[in-house]
Amino acid sequence: MPVVRMAMAPSLHQAVTLLWFLTAAVGMPDPIKRDQLIAQEASRQTGGKVALTPVERKLDAKLRQMKEREMWADPFPPALHFFKAKPLIQRSSIFKLLQNMPKGAALHIHSSSLVSVEWLVKNVTYRPHCYVCFTWDNSVRFVFSQRQPFPRWDCFYWQLLHTLRAKNGDPASFDASLMQHLTLITEDPDGEYPNQDAVWEKFEKAFIATAGLVSHAPVLRDYIFQGLQELHQDNVMYLELRSGLSRVCVSSSSSTCCSFLNLLYTFYFILYCQAYELDGTIHDKMWTLRTFQEVTNKFVKDHPDFLGARLILSVHRAWSASEVKAAVKEAIELQKEFPDVVAGFDLVGREDSRRPLWYFRDALSLPDQLGVTLPYFFHAGETDEEGTEVDQNILDALLFNTSRIGHGYALARHPLAKELSRKRNVAVELCPISNQVLKLISDLRNHPAGVLMSEGHPMVISSDDPSMFGNTGLAYDFFQAFMGIGGLKANLGTLKELALNSIRYSSLPDHLKDAGQAMWQKKWDTFISAHL
Repeated sequence: MPVVRMAMAPSLHQAVTLLWFLTAAVGMPDPIKRDQLIAQEASRQTGGKVALTPVERKLDAKLRQMKEREMWADPFPPALHFFKAKPLIQRSSIFKLLQNMPKGAALHIHSSSLVSVEWLVKNVTYRPHCYVCFTWDNSVRFVFSQRQPFPRWDCFYWQLLHTLRAKNGDPASFDASLMQHLTLITEDPDGEYPNQDAVWEKFEKAFIATAGLVSHAPVLRDYIFQGLQELHQDNVMYLELRSGLSRVCVSSSSSTCCSFLNLLYTFYFILYCQAYELDGTIHDKMWTLRTFQEVTNKFVKDHPDFLGARLILSVHRAWSASEVKAAVKEAIELQKEFPDVVAGFDLVGREDSRRPLWYFRDALSLPDQLGVTLPYFFHAGETDEEGTEVDQNILDALLFNTSRIGHGYALARHPLAKELSRKRNVAVELCPISNQVLKLISDLRNHPAGVLMSEGHPMVISSDDPSMFGNTGLAYDFFQAFMGIGGLKANLGTLKELALNSIRYSSLPDHLKDAGQAMWQKKWDTFISAHL
């Protein structure tokens, strides 16, 4: 037997483990010890330490049988692009179960893509005084106005939408063409979006196109309510929504965008973040926050099983350091004024072509310098460019004490960041469909979050931009995570922990987390009983 040298005395657990390996190496491994090792490894995965009740174990066994049948389907939905897989997912018995499952909270959704495109086109664009303009770059702009808007540098000819729709003679076809401008959905995603640059270009165009619709004040009220309704219908009970702050103006010297499209996107991000009336009146951010609060309170009153909603104020990464600093200062003031509405602050936009977090270090250090608390919820690691400056956003997000990590696609290849986030209980906001559609991964079975799930890393599931991807609610993303990323080992305990995590890692104060978990548990018990 070889001599084993150790730098320090082993712990009892280390000694037992070492003894097992040494004895197993001599002859045939003990089947009992093998089972123990498998069970020990399984206990580390997401949900591995969840103690299931007898009735939960019955459903878990049923779910296992369902999963074994669907895992060998050809084609296997998580291995396909979501736009092609969606019809297959809708026919899945597991997906139908996930639709009924209480999923807790949606913690990573952007305000401009909260509501389904069908509602925007079928409802909002049919309202009076809605004008449309078709641009030179094959996009559209919308605006509500009492009279025909004046020509602009990007829109030379505005037309009243209901007149144009009538002239077309085929409303259904016309509406379908409008939807194509507001979403990424296509029958040939690989052909239309051959690389990340192509899909992000269409992605940002769609945001611009949506802006004029959702920022119209009367629409905004209905839009927020409809977004909460769509989540509620999918058995989601709480929302944290990323919503943009705007500056009154941006100096020309501050715009160092990489392309004309980036400059255009920044312009519209600034122009349409604030709500406007039919006569052109622009509301300030206080009005928008009050409106969000009023609509949310009304929804909660009408739906007592819905916990509420909060905002994560955000700015675009294309902004200058001085503008972001002003936005951080503004977010601090708005959180003081609306402590129950404003959850914190984030930077949004494509990481690969934008400034890294470290560029904004002076701005992001401002709360600490002022002795105040402004929670951060940073997008970080939404990249496959390993070793680049942007790839360090994961570590920088942790340096600035982020409360959660948005996407965290790159986290698995940062062992120190992974260790720190685990110790600090910093959850990853996993958005699998977004990662696939935006071309970070093609086959979700190979998603790096599989490593995180196998280790039980803190994690929540969300949908990112549901109107753009067609993944309304959370059921589609839960399906992709459960079937594709988690694999056959993911079980009912996995689902239970992921749902509870969404409340546990929310920005809610402790007493509301307790109330939310109690509310969720009642829904969960009903769900278990209904599916035995």
